Amino acid sequence: MKHHIITETSGQPDRVFGSSAFTDVIFARHTSGRRSAAAKPAAGKLEIRVCAPAVTPSQRLRIVGSCPALGNWDPACARDLDDTAFPEWSISLDAATLPKYFEYKFIVVARDTQQLLAWEEGENRRFNHFCNSDEALTVEVAPFVNPIRWHGAGTAIPVFSLRSKQSFGTGEFPDLKLLVDWAVATGQSVIQILPVNDTTCCGSWRESYPYKANSIYALHPHYLALHKVGKPKDAQVCKRFEALRRELNALPTVDYERVDALKHEYLRIVYAEQGAAVLASKPFHDFFKKNAAWLKPYAVYSVLRDRFATADFSKWGEYAAIDEARIDAFIAANEEAVGYWFFLQYHLDRQLRDVRDYAHAHRVILKGDIPIGISRTSVDAWLTPELFRMDSSAGAPPDDFAVKGQNWGFPTYDWGRMSADGYAWWQARFVKMNDYFDAYRIDHILGFFRIWEIPCNAVNALLGHFNPAMPLTVGEIHAYGFPFDAARHTAPVETSDDVLFVEDPQQPGHYHPRIAAQFTDCYNRLAWYEKDAYNRLYDDFFFRRHDAWWRGEAMRKLVPLVSATRMLVCGEDLGMIPACVPDVMRELQILSLEIERMPKNTGVSFGNPAGNPYLSVCTPSTHDMSNLRLWWNEEPESSRKYYYEVMGRSGEAPQDCTPEICEWVLRRQLASTSMLTIIPLQEWLAIDGGLRRANPAEERINVPANADQYWNYRMHLTLEELLGATKFNDRLRALISESGR
Repeated sequence: MKHHIITETSGQPDRVFGSSAFTDVIFARHTSGRRSAAAKPAAGKLEIRVCAPAVTPSQRLRIVGSCPALGNWDPACARDLDDTAFPEWSISLDAATLPKYFEYKFIVVARDTQQLLAWEEGENRRFNHFCNSDEALTVEVAPFVNPIRWHGAGTAIPVFSLRSKQSFGTGEFPDLKLLVDWAVATGQSVIQILPVNDTTCCGSWRESYPYKANSIYALHPHYLALHKVGKPKDAQVCKRFEALRRELNALPTVDYERVDALKHEYLRIVYAEQGAAVLASKPFHDFFKKNAAWLKPYAVYSVLRDRFATADFSKWGEYAAIDEARIDAFIAANEEAVGYWFFLQYHLDRQLRDVRDYAHAHRVILKGDIPIGISRTSVDAWLTPELFRMDSSAGAPPDDFAVKGQNWGFPTYDWGRMSADGYAWWQARFVKMNDYFDAYRIDHILGFFRIWEIPCNAVNALLGHFNPAMPLTVGEIHAYGFPFDAARHTAPVETSDDVLFVEDPQQPGHYHPRIAAQFTDCYNRLAWYEKDAYNRLYDDFFFRRHDAWWRGEAMRKLVPLVSATRMLVCGEDLGMIPACVPDVMRELQILSLEIERMPKNTGVSFGNPAGNPYLSVCTPSTHDMSNLRLWWNEEPESSRKYYYEVMGRSGEAPQDCTPEICEWVLRRQLASTSMLTIIPLQEWLAIDGGLRRANPAEERINVPANADQYWNYRMHLTLEELLGATKFNDRLRALISESGR
């Protein structure tokens, strides 16, 4: 029997609904037996196959068409397609009952009631093929786009902020299972967390900053649940640690230094007693074989960091530079010391994978976070220094939350070197992320277009410049009518930020306009016509000169990265946004971030959630912002404006953000046109006067302008108590359901 396969003109692949977040989790078909997508139809059969990942488990896809075999356009007579090879659907038709030419469409019906929910939009599909009785024909048609748009809700909270009865003074990976249970109870589909990579450098609380990892692969021992690793043999030791656990777990915030120190003390005891057996086991050998490429240098780095009492590898003498041969030699000479870090990463991997599997079983996706940078004293900088520009620091230009910009302290990337192997370093980073997550947030996605690069000796982040960029020549500056004088308008970056231009460190004699220069004394001393010329130069440089170039840069980097896995991709696209960013994100189907208090349209104080793009994440706040209640108190002028203009209220505005106001705001976010509305846990709790924290200032996670922020916010009630708040949970479920999410 001959089997012919015809692939018709296909539409654009649906990266969003074709992501593992939907096909493997939210929309997954949990069937006992799955039909192979490559199975052949019988002779005389016409098989139609269509990729339709956006059809939910509560829906069914049917085909209806212009011939009797397809119901003569009567939806009541439509034929069911089979979804056992989901996201592919198929139907096998008797070719003898079909004309050579017919037209058809797909329709969506409710799986339980068979109620018609939607017709496929657009022109009719057309079939014009012939199948003999002794042949089989498979036609792979263009993907189906569900006209019913799915919307989901979720919760954002750092893992360290979780509190359970079992945790050791901080949130731990197994606590996420309780959060999954709560998500299910309230009708949510997403749990979003902050980065969970190891940040350990010297044991200081400053390492609580989760965006400065010492490894793009290693998980932080901070999140390890001790009782799931093992128990020491000595009963008195167990009793002592149980008392310490209770003490630390009762604290209002995370005591980062004590928690980490005591966890390592406990884990070294367990490792001494059980480590050899674990490291000799088959499960460990399987883990090691898969992860050895990063695990070995990470373990050696960790031993040397502790031995030299610094993560600054330039101070490690003969180990200041490293290669694979020296790593292997060090491991051979220090098996027990290195083995401890193998032991920890093995257990961290097991615990987070267990959470992932639990979330999958409950149709909840875990959304991770990929920081834009890494620590300049990280394993990655030590092992592959050629990939980084160590003489500069990454950050962000000024915004409403950090008027002097941000200096994050980590090196920028040498994108030229990274491109030589197709951005393998980045691809490997995304692939490792896929071990635990089905969605991720790219922190500061603007950095893939251009990064704010600050000389390491600059007095502050205002003296940075975008890289890549085309700095201006003196002749170009004069062409705008500005009388440039280097002595008057520039200064060494280590001395002053009262300048109008910053000289490019790689191209002497070429200049970048200083960001926010209009607020300097140097600008105020200009004549009116000089200000006019400078403003024209400034606007052209920052908002027009580089747009096409930055688009090309982003496409060159992001295409191989988002294609490295099937995870759902979201981007944090806040700040000084080049005009090309929205187009690139739409083209690559990367969800944008939409915050009502940070409108992307100029000339407005607040965004309109009802006008958000569908491929976006809507949220009232992020970990870098004040929560609603705190904002209401700290910015009374803005909050009153919101009360009168957005809420449409009259009379005297409440002094505090009441539960009723908080609920009104959350309803507005849930009713947005965004695919996802993800609410910080603090904001969910704010709608209940009995559950929310008394002081909203204690719920602030981070102040971006504060370089010494202690990231130690913790829930004030346990997850068990949250799960037990049935009345609140039912209310939340109703809010989410009523919004269509």
